[in-house]
Amino acid sequence: QVQLVESRGGLVQAGGSLRLSCAASGSIFRINNMGWFRQAPGNQRELVAKIRNDDLTNYADSVKGRFTISTDSAKNTVYLQMNSLKPEDTAVYYCYADLQVYDSGYYYTKDYWGQGTQVTVSS
Repeated sequence: QVQLVESRGGLVQAGGSLRLSCAASGSIFRINNMGWFRQAPGNQRELVAKIRNDDLTNYADSVKGRFTISTDSAKNTVYLQMNSLKPEDTAVYYCYADLQVYDSGYYYTKDYWGQGTQVTVSS
């Protein structure tokens, strides 16, 4: 069974920094993509950043230049370094992974989600 375990978020002042991590474990054959989404109250879940297994990255316009996504392939872990945080970054952040897994003799591709972690930026 595959699990995504996120680090705790937290409360930070505007202009501050925070790093999130998310570790994938289980019968993982290959990681296709990993990334982070966020959802603020009353809003839809939106992409923050994602990284492909060839290190191609994609960022939301609102976080470009402030957030950096990276991975440690040996640990099946994705990181999100968030700098120059703004109150509008306040949201629940969800880790996402597009994985190829092996189970009972079969390989298949499936999306997985972390449990979500709260990030609050005070003004």
